[in-house]
Amino acid sequence: MAFNSGIACFLLRERVMTMEKKQLKTEADCTAVTGRVHSFQSLGAVDGPGLRTVVFLQGCPLRCVYCHNPDTWPTDGGEVLTVQEVFEKVLRYRPYFGKTGGVTVSGGEPLLQWHFVAELFRVMRQAGIHTALDTSGIGDMEGARAVLAHTDLVLCDLKFATEDAYAQYCGGSLRAVLSFLKLTEELHVPLWIRHVVVPGLTDGEAHAQAIAKLGRQFSNLEKLELLPFQTLCQSKYDALGIPFPLHGCPPCSDETIQELYGVIGQKGTCSNEE
Repeated sequence: MAFNSGIACFLLRERVMTMEKKQLKTEADCTAVTGRVHSFQSLGAVDGPGLRTVVFLQGCPLRCVYCHNPDTWPTDGGEVLTVQEVFEKVLRYRPYFGKTGGVTVSGGEPLLQWHFVAELFRVMRQAGIHTALDTSGIGDMEGARAVLAHTDLVLCDLKFATEDAYAQYCGGSLRAVLSFLKLTEELHVPLWIRHVVVPGLTDGEAHAQAIAKLGRQFSNLEKLELLPFQTLCQSKYDALGIPFPLHGCPPCSDETIQELYGVIGQKGTCSNEE
């Protein structure tokens, strides 16, 4: 009996030591993995369900003609923070999340920093915080898979309906985006597709129908959002000394958004594109 008791105590100690090592590794990862953060929005209401803290990461490979955040383009900008530092900042606002809120990581393009996002989302989920990825769908697919393993919701900006338009107006690839969307379906991650409606560029009925058709081929699609183009970003381009490709383009009206929702056979509410 004493012999068996000794074995049991030994196995218990081994189990405790293993758990402690895993905890130490988790804490080490939180302080070792860093990312470049552009800014935070304490409590946003348009980037996923409920009230959410939005973490804007630095760096983007695209140059969309209607980009509202050209200051996030450089990959060497922003503030270098650890996962633990971002986690602690988000925790301050947790009491406001309620049952539906959480954290959204946006950009820039968050998949450029997939190591950081994957670890941040892992820690957030471990703490019971809902995670949403706001992305263009452009990035390393294996990196995206690592991020999606800890993602509760994907918000993907489906910008154009053809390969040529993607190349011309943002320097991206529709094929790459569709591959990413297919991955979200494969991993059963809920999907919201977002599309910015720009007067004279993406506000045609045929275009809206094409976007809807592309999005609805994915079985994990929960929502398709039409976002009105706004001109508030002009001052950012002026401050950076960068010509705004859509200078002089009028903002998209709420009426246009509602008309296009009707065209694609969907009821929707207008939310301003940021």
